[in-house]
Amino acid sequence: STQSTWGPIRSDQDFAMLRVVASRFANVAPFASARRAFSTTYFSKDHEWVRVEKDSVAVIGISNFAQNALGDVVYVGLPEVGKDLKQKDVLGSVESVKAASDVYAPVSGKVIEVNSTLVDAPNTVNSSPESSGWFVKLKMSNETELQKLMNPKAYEEHCEKSAH
Repeated sequence: STQSTWGPIRSDQDFAMLRVVASRFANVAPFASARRAFSTTYFSKDHEWVRVEKDSVAVIGISNFAQNALGDVVYVGLPEVGKDLKQKDVLGSVESVKAASDVYAPVSGKVIEVNSTLVDAPNTVNSSPESSGWFVKLKMSNETELQKLMNPKAYEEHCEKSAH
């Protein structure tokens, strides 16, 4: 009888072949891009975004919609590292040539890092609002708060309604 190619692994030779195949795919770019495609990003009605990273770390910034509405950003106010924030607390501020606005914490947690680049280059919020223009990283204290936020599709619909 012949054994199926996809049968159980039974020998050292089978393990060796599996290691060779696995090593060829370990660092393939499509897997990395697939992970990015499934990154978990949420949005608040106030136009903040939250990207959840490992170990309950939330990266927070303002959305592209918000930066478009503000215009050229000239100042970003950031909280102190170590500050405890509750959901909807003011975490910072943003000022543009058109307006000034508070930025709210979409989730609760402790500030573990601030994007100090924004102090000298606040226009990073305009050029890369949902990437390099992030404001803070929080260690989340209540991940269930994410359920109150919108996924990208729901947020896009929210923005379309807000624009009319």
